[in-house]
Amino acid sequence: MSPKDVSSGGKGSTGPFSPSRIVVLVIALLSLVFMVENTGEVTIRLLIPLVTMPLALALLAMFVAGTVCGGYLFRRRAK
Repeated sequence: MSPKDVSSGGKGSTGPFSPSRIVVLVIALLSLVFMVENTGEVTIRLLIPLVTMPLALALLAMFVAGTVCGGYLFRRRAK
């Protein structure tokens, strides 16, 4: 039996600019532009209190919360 070939010969993973990385960079750039363009004040109800803050800050807070929750749910467990 010959050893399996473990080289990364896939057509989508060549170099630092693979198609998936380009898509992620474009989405991140569009998100940043969206946040910068929407800096107006918004009123948000947090269960009971009303909080007034810039929309960009509210979007950033939701992004961080989503990233933390996603990281917790999909982290690799040590065996």
